[in-house]
Amino acid sequence: MTIRTPINELKGHVGEEVMLQGWVDIRRDHGKLIFIDMRDKSGKVQMVALPNHEEAHISAGALRPEWVIEVTGKVNARPEKMVNKDEENGALELEILSITVLNEAQTPPIDVRGDGRDIGEEVRLKYRYLDLRRPRMQQNIRTKHEVELFCRNFLSREGFIEIETPLLSKSTPEGSRDYLVPSRLEQGKFYALPQSPQQYKQLLMVAGFEKYFQFARCMRDEDTRGDRQPEFTQLDMEMSFVERENVMALNEQLLIALVKKVTPHKKIQETPFPRMTYAEAMKNYGNDKPDIRKDKNDPDLLAFCWVVDFPFFEKADKGGLNPDGSPKWTFTHNPFSAPKPEHMEWLMNKEKIDEILTTQYDVALNGFEIGGGSIRNHTPLALKRVFEIMGHTEENIEANFGHMLEAFSYGAPPHGGIAWGLDRLMAILQNEPNIREVIAFAKTGEGKDLMMSAPSEVSAEQLTELGIKIVK
Repeated sequence: MTIRTPINELKGHVGEEVMLQGWVDIRRDHGKLIFIDMRDKSGKVQMVALPNHEEAHISAGALRPEWVIEVTGKVNARPEKMVNKDEENGALELEILSITVLNEAQTPPIDVRGDGRDIGEEVRLKYRYLDLRRPRMQQNIRTKHEVELFCRNFLSREGFIEIETPLLSKSTPEGSRDYLVPSRLEQGKFYALPQSPQQYKQLLMVAGFEKYFQFARCMRDEDTRGDRQPEFTQLDMEMSFVERENVMALNEQLLIALVKKVTPHKKIQETPFPRMTYAEAMKNYGNDKPDIRKDKNDPDLLAFCWVVDFPFFEKADKGGLNPDGSPKWTFTHNPFSAPKPEHMEWLMNKEKIDEILTTQYDVALNGFEIGGGSIRNHTPLALKRVFEIMGHTEENIEANFGHMLEAFSYGAPPHGGIAWGLDRLMAILQNEPNIREVIAFAKTGEGKDLMMSAPSEVSAEQLTELGIKIVK
């Protein structure tokens, strides 16, 4: 069995015969000499077909870009004057001895050699499997893997364990619109895809795991809003027996270590990360995710900061009153958050609602919120008070959140956590304009998968089986 040599290992095989497999990047036919640039996942190398290897020379003349080939050749050092110092293998050249075509390719509808920024995004998304071949996209996805691997190892050393939580869950009123999944066995009933693992990770704290994390897929059926995706990835974590400072300190340590290891060319503007209250951020920057960079023209400058002391509640969009005559309130971040300890009495008495501050903490980076979390209410009564303030009836609270209240009644530890918007963080680290550039198979701003033509209609038989009728 002949062993394949990765292109990035050719420097160690000068003077030897090797076998490569990959894609034709460029073919340049100079008559007697035919030059082929070949690439695989590890790199690129220039190869030459000489007339004295007649069969290989003929085969090289028939090759076209993006054909998948196997090449046997001799690794030669280039003459000093022919060395290209700008390329990784610029000091080498492969003398082709034989070529086997593994698969021919039609002319691609998009050029995959450039950075793709001059190509319409809809065409790129339709042919995403080709778009991902370009070096920029390969680098984005591979760096994302390095970030996830670093975080996994870091958190594992800190005593966290990675636990998967369900994708089929219960629809509860806790933020955005749910994606619903009809049940075939119990027609008329539905699962919901998770907007986040929020309830499950808190239940894992009740279960006694104490430190949990996962790279969680989150789905939200939101209206079109620029740099959003119907599904995205969070680095989700939860910890028991902690206070706000514990969670913030751990995450700050992780972010600093991550930048130093994976993107060492980036400069963090200030450590420890500056922090400000929500009121200060709104007063000084006009938003709660301030861009505090001292030089906004430096693409490799990272200005992290923490924003704390958020209002717990705000008046509901439609305003008005609840049936009991009280104002309608909604949460600003998360209904499971705990108030600051000094405001717990206000929460329990349902007084000074507009003055209650939550234990929420957000981490902002260059004007984007990349993470947010809080210390949670871990007693049933405190959690129930939140829903009462929001106008939920006793019956409604029991129907939607009875499982959480019951779980907390069996000895829930104090706990808190955070979730990073991993795609948003990656876009900033890779200097990309939006999160679609760091997601392998992204959707359009309207939530369409142009490559798979989704969403799509389903058969009448499938609808009948689910007990569903489409009303137009």
